[in-house]
Amino acid sequence: MAAHADADSLLERALAGDREALVSLLESCAAVIRPHIERGINPSMRSLLDADDVMQVTFIEAVMRLDQFKGGGAQGFQAWLNRLAQNNLIDAVRGLEAARRPDPSRRVRGPAAAADSMVDLVDLLGANSMTPSVDAARGEAARHIEAALTRLPRDYERVVRLYDLEGRTMAEVARELGRTEGASFMLRARAHERLRELMGSSGNFFTHAG
Repeated sequence: MAAHADADSLLERALAGDREALVSLLESCAAVIRPHIERGINPSMRSLLDADDVMQVTFIEAVMRLDQFKGGGAQGFQAWLNRLAQNNLIDAVRGLEAARRPDPSRRVRGPAAAADSMVDLVDLLGANSMTPSVDAARGEAARHIEAALTRLPRDYERVVRLYDLEGRTMAEVARELGRTEGASFMLRARAHERLRELMGSSGNFFTHAG
């Protein structure tokens, strides 16, 4: 990482809205974080995931969540970014491992019934069922999910629509997105997380359970 004074200056400018400073800061931190991510990838998964995948998704999250950084200077920012990267790596590995032994209960029904697929996505995300009419709540939540999807970054929205709603395999989704399967699983995990946040703020439909 750059010398502390330079890095702290970049961080101050980035937090003030300087996009070029943020890019420089992310690149500086990535030079330190990327080798650790690389070592954390099992050789058996390297055809499906690489450190650049992890860093790219981490950068998206860092830009979206910059207002959540709590301080600590440049070193604190690097630690925060490293946590984002490590969480992304964990989600990618979990997704790839789950794909080797698919659990039908964790997938929606696919293209045969779009409405059912949306309801299944509501269940998968964790709908709040504390209501006299669970079916009505799910239907309302499904409508809100559709609206929330349009507020996601483009690839987040696409991975949910292709994988969760259309029932494509992750290999197919990855080809459609031009990414690896590991990166696509990361995008899906972050998309689900963001949907829960959006739905929580727009109607308390979802718990924050995983």
